[in-house]
Amino acid sequence: MTPESTSTASTVVADAAFAFPLPTETWRESSARALWTHSSIQCKRLLMRWSRDSSTMIQALLYPALTLVMFRIVIGNTVTAATGQPAVYGQVPMIILVGAMFGSIVSAVGLRAERKTGLLSRFWTLPIHRAAGLVGRMMAEAVRVFVTTIVILAVGVVLGFRLTQGFLPSLLLLVVPIVFGMGFAMMVTALATVAGDAPLVEIVSISCTLLMFFNSGFVPVMAYPTWLQPIVAAQPMSCAIDAMRGLAMGGPILVPVLQTFAWSFGMIAVFVYPAIRGYRRAAETG
Repeated sequence: MTPESTSTASTVVADAAFAFPLPTETWRESSARALWTHSSIQCKRLLMRWSRDSSTMIQALLYPALTLVMFRIVIGNTVTAATGQPAVYGQVPMIILVGAMFGSIVSAVGLRAERKTGLLSRFWTLPIHRAAGLVGRMMAEAVRVFVTTIVILAVGVVLGFRLTQGFLPSLLLLVVPIVFGMGFAMMVTALATVAGDAPLVEIVSISCTLLMFFNSGFVPVMAYPTWLQPIVAAQPMSCAIDAMRGLAMGGPILVPVLQTFAWSFGMIAVFVYPAIRGYRRAAETG
């Protein structure tokens, strides 16, 4: 064998070793199968990234857990003595929602960073479903809220929280914060993509901090000034907290659950189009 033929054979072997494999799936880019597969890949990417990011893990898990313990130590017994109701049944749902909201805010900040670094633009040039980026992000948000809910419930059980209404109410209790979190995440994603460099996400963060102290989980609605009680009772956090409290310890369920779903799906309906337009513009011009 001549040196030339040996070199040619080595080149062919090297090319074969590093060549892309032949495609095994040939569905259209805009098909439902492509949407599911590509969205799942984006979801996995985000979950892996969040799990390796200390700020996201702190805001989604550690901060809510420590906040729950702090509320229990500082005001738990005081609220229970004043109202005659276990404060932990309001505090645990409240902190679950706080974790869901602040986790979404950190995620929105990361989305802005992906736009500035050009990562969204690089994804946009790939032969993937155009909705996969946004759908995958919402899937990842749902998983994150579910994990946050499990962690806070575990801490709550240590502090005295119990699920006393059976399997189906307990299952619905897990669904309520996920639905609430999806609505909030859609809103924050829309703001993050359309705001540019405006501090809209930071303003939302401040608003969430205020809402944490004006809901039915912090103290009962009757403890607020009379003129403020209708506002506190109707705000979305209070609706979700009342629904989760009823599902855990008994009480009104139907109306709070319907109110929570109305708020959540309302936010999705209002912000889904701005989120789609903003995400596309961020990907095309990032």
